[in-house]
This record gives sequence, structure tokens and C-alpha cells, in this order.
Amino acid sequence: MRLVLFGTAVCVVAALPIATGNFGAIMGFGDLKSSSGLQLLNSFLSDKSYIEGYVPSQADVAVFEAVSSSPPPEFYHALRWYNHIKSYEKQKASLPGVKKALGKYGPADVEDNTGTGGDNKDDDDIDLFGSDEDEESEEAKKLREERLAQYESKKAKKPALVAKSSILLDVKPWDDETDMAKLEECVRSIQADGLVWGSSKLVPVGYGIKKLQIQCVVEDDKVGTDMLEEKITAFEDYVQSMDVAAFNKI
Repeated sequence: MRLVLFGTAVCVVAALPIATGNFGAIMGFGDLKSSSGLQLLNSFLSDKSYIEGYVPSQADVAVFEAVSSSPPPEFYHALRWYNHIKSYEKQKASLPGVKKALGKYGPADVEDNTGTGGDNKDDDDIDLFGSDEDEESEEAKKLREERLAQYESKKAKKPALVAKSSILLDVKPWDDETDMAKLEECVRSIQADGLVWGSSKLVPVGYGIKKLQIQCVVEDDKVGTDMLEEKITAFEDYVQSMDVAAFNKI
């Protein structure tokens, strides 16, 4: 309500809620431990990665803590977001932004079920958009399903990532009379799926003795250092021992 003065007369004029949009509606997701709250969150995240902006922030932390447990699979957008934010659990205090009240996040057209908007019932009954909203919801649902199908298709076609490592080996001979060319030939004769030999050189150790330093790249699931050591030291006429000088994931 507001007072308008005309000369000495005072008129009482009802404030119209048309421009503000804050009457009969509240912002937020409601109870995020209920199915209705999770449904709102799921719909909200259907075309978003985060609650606010394009990086994880305190907004995500506030909503994550309100959800408290993993959403059911049917709320797949909310579940995807929940698992992603969960991975930041140890760094959540350092995420950007300032945590606000839970009601400050989410869609701004949530129905007011608290009873505080009862005085504006007539305003709530006016649907300015009619059936267009339902049509948009159907279109959005269809678009989400198409995008999900495309994602699953790309995921199925994407080749699995092969974990590889670069290993530098030190192969030591028995003495200075060991034929190092023959020793290297024996080492390179070891063949296995997921094993590729690289460059090599002789490195002085002392007393005229040199060790073979040789590089190789292996697929982690197929070749390990234990297997390499077993096969290399099997050439006992030339090899005294084998050590891993460097090990790096590729």
C-alpha cells in the first residue's frame, strides 16, 4: 500500500506487483530432501553445469550441503552435478564466492507453499502465458532427451584411454669384460604386447665397467617392472641386476 496526496486529500492506492514479480513466488528449490525439491534441482541443472556461473563456487557448496545425499538415478542431471561437486569436497572452503542463504539460489518462479503469499491469491491465478509454458516444457524435455542420447552415443564410441608409462632402466653387467653389445641385444629381444623399446646408452659405473641405460614405453595394464626385471635378469650370463632409474606416467 502507498499514500498519494492530492492537495489536502489522502488517497490509499494498492501497490501493483506487476513489475517486481516477487508476489506469490519465492526463489529457491524448496526442501531438497524431498522428491519435489530434487525435481526442481534436476530441471534447473538440465542446461547448467553449476548453480551459478561457469565454475564451482560457494553456491554449489550451499546447495550440495542441503541435498546431503546422492540423488536417485531418475534425477540424472542432479546426480551428475552432485557427484561432480563431491569431488571438490576437500577444496570446498577455497571455492570462489560467498555462501548465501539456500533460498537465494535456484529458479525465481517457485510456487510459494509457505502461506505467506495468501494475500496475493488473485495475482497468482492470472496465467499470462497459458499453455505456452507446457509447450516449452515439452520442447525442453525433448531437447534434453536428444542431448542425452547424443552424449551416450559419443561416450560409447569414444575409445578407452590407455594408461602408459615411460620407464628408464639401468641394466648392470657382471664385469668390464661383459659384451655390452650382446647384453643390449638380449634386452631388446624381449618382446611383449604393450612394450616398445626406445633409445639407449652406456654409462660408466667405475673400474672400467659400464651399465646399459635403456628407455621403454609400456602399457600399464599389460607390462610391469616386475615382468621386465624377471625377463632381463634371465640373461644371467650377461646381466647382474636391473634397476628402475626413472618412471613417469604418460
